[in-house]
Amino acid sequence: MALKEEVISAIAKTLDVGENELVADKTLYDSIGVDSTEMVELTVALGKQFEVKIETNEIGKNSTPADIVAVIEQKKS
Repeated sequence: MALKEEVISAIAKTLDVGENELVADKTLYDSIGVDSTEMVELTVALGKQFEVKIETNEIGKNSTPADIVAVIEQKKS
């Protein structure tokens, strides 16, 4: 599975939404109404799953799934 699909799957699982609800270029807030508490949970979960350190200011509710994929790609390289 490609990194993009893994990240989308992890976001959907952590936030308990369908992958089809996550639009690559639409913010998490706009597409699924994510709040700041859920973003902290997501940041921790993604950091653990992909074995990278993600600062809380690197992704937020105004991030898109594509933004999050880019942050993780950068951290993994």
